[in-house]
Amino acid sequence: MKKVCRYLSPLLIVALVLGSLPAAAAPAGSGLITTDAALNAERGQADRERIHDLLARDDVQQQLLAQGVDLAEVEARVAALSDAETAQMADQLEQLPAGASAVGALFAVFVILLVTDILGLTNVFPFTR
Repeated sequence: MKKVCRYLSPLLIVALVLGSLPAAAAPAGSGLITTDAALNAERGQADRERIHDLLARDDVQQQLLAQGVDLAEVEARVAALSDAETAQMADQLEQLPAGASAVGALFAVFVILLVTDILGLTNVFPFTR
């Protein structure tokens, strides 16, 4: 029994010491995401769905067509928005008064299209050149 304890004791001590050391953090490029990043991605997807639902309404589409805006171009631009821009647009849609959401949303989309056109990122409005 003493012989077994003599060989087993150092192994148990080493296991105890190694088990009590802190685990090394994963390297930066390991592909792990934080909880904040996961929640932000989920919120960004929800914001995009709200914007797409608004743009799918008939009255909104009629107003966009009346302004001479191509619906496919609007969808492409909404898809190209960053998460921060999507959150800002969704927050603006929440702050609109009840009953005026279509007009306010159209105005928000028009302003976004106008700004991207002035910056030269798109070519929707000919009067911006």
